[in-house]
Amino acid sequence: MEKKYPSDISREVFEEKVLPVLRRARKQTKPTTVDLYDVFNGILYVLKSGCQWRMLPSDFPKWRTCYDYWQKWSAKEDGKQSLLEEALKKWGWRRSTRPWAGCEDDFSYR
Repeated sequence: MEKKYPSDISREVFEEKVLPVLRRARKQTKPTTVDLYDVFNGILYVLKSGCQWRMLPSDFPKWRTCYDYWQKWSAKEDGKQSLLEEALKKWGWRRSTRPWAGCEDDFSYR
């Protein structure tokens, strides 16, 4: 990813605080083909901007890839916080990990 966005975190912070937490969700069956740093920044972009997944700028990995990782990392087990919430808290994030949180729409069709 070449372009920088206000939602991005530094690679150093990502590798030190975030990556060790997120790796716990990974099955060790095959190597990762995408840079998790870019995926994480794509997720941060959606969380901060509130844009739709399909509107994710092309500077990030494909929207579907970021969305799939968001689903995997935000899944909660046994009432515990998700890996994404844990990683974001270690980094200092204070908002919800649901992109629609705080939206005034009730998503009903009228």
